[in-house]
Amino acid sequence: MKLGKRSAVTLVLGIIATLLSGMLSTLACSRVVYHGQDNIVLTGRNMDWKEEMHTHLWAFPQGMKRNGMVGPHSLEWTSKYGSVIAASYDLATADGLNEKGLAANVLWLAESVYPQWEPKNPDRPGLSIAAWPQYVLDNFSTVSEAVKELRQEKFAVVTAAAIGTSGLATMHLSISDAAGDSAIFEYIDGKLIIHHGRAFTVMTNSPTFAKQLALAEYWEEIGGTVMLPGTNRAADRFVRGSFYINSLPKVDDMEFALAATFSVIRNISAPFGIKDPIRPNVSATRWRTVSDHKNRIYFFESTQMPNIFWVELSKLDFSPTAPVRKLTIHKNQPYAGDTSQRFQPTEPFKFQGL
Repeated sequence: MKLGKRSAVTLVLGIIATLLSGMLSTLACSRVVYHGQDNIVLTGRNMDWKEEMHTHLWAFPQGMKRNGMVGPHSLEWTSKYGSVIAASYDLATADGLNEKGLAANVLWLAESVYPQWEPKNPDRPGLSIAAWPQYVLDNFSTVSEAVKELRQEKFAVVTAAAIGTSGLATMHLSISDAAGDSAIFEYIDGKLIIHHGRAFTVMTNSPTFAKQLALAEYWEEIGGTVMLPGTNRAADRFVRGSFYINSLPKVDDMEFALAATFSVIRNISAPFGIKDPIRPNVSATRWRTVSDHKNRIYFFESTQMPNIFWVELSKLDFSPTAPVRKLTIHKNQPYAGDTSQRFQPTEPFKFQGL
């Protein structure tokens, strides 16, 4: 997508006006994908929210019977792949990595409008938005697989009240895989919009992804070494994330690549404890993750803990006979290093439904 300079400026001014009119509904999160050498692919994300989300990590095995949680005509499936996920309020999958190296992340998008769904129509089952990313992790090993299937819209994503807000959950979904492929799924005016390709490495919140791409192109003409927008608004975070993740050297050193990816998502974080009386819903970063697609390692960093810890999926039993396990995260119990063996068998949580 290329625009002339004047066209780009005009479009960006329109986007800025839209952003200013919608500031009060802005909630924050950011996601970036790093492509290195020797098949190194890392996906980093920030989870920004205005209150404690009581996030814990869960290890789900293969063979789990799932339900879309929206009533009699809910989508039903059995998980093909095991995964490690970060759950919000133990009601929804917010982020995760499956045993095939596919990562999924959901971020807030205020512009989301989902298709009309008829609860009594058995031909189009419903899926709670709380389980949308889990459905992808359970069923697909690559981005291409997921795009091919989800494009057919055999089910409807059904939203519900969002905890911590006064309205409905409005999310868009990003996925990335071990080959470095990437896709963004948004529902705009009731229609599914998919952006699929290795180039789609950055996602934040508002505006819609197509407009974010236009913003990034405008700032490319200015040049990130000259000036970058520095606020914690989604559009500014998108520009900084795009510049920095694409400016990193492409190395075959995993330690360097991991540190570099964490440094980018920290740069586009919102300071913990920040409050903005004009924009009360702009939120602080609660936690960060980085998914190592090549080695199947899920890294986690809480803003209230001093250490990064991780889960090596290769050390977990994802067979259908394995139990569901949970790693309980307390801000006064700092983990460090590999926590794969510290998960405890636990009854699985129920996804938020209608």
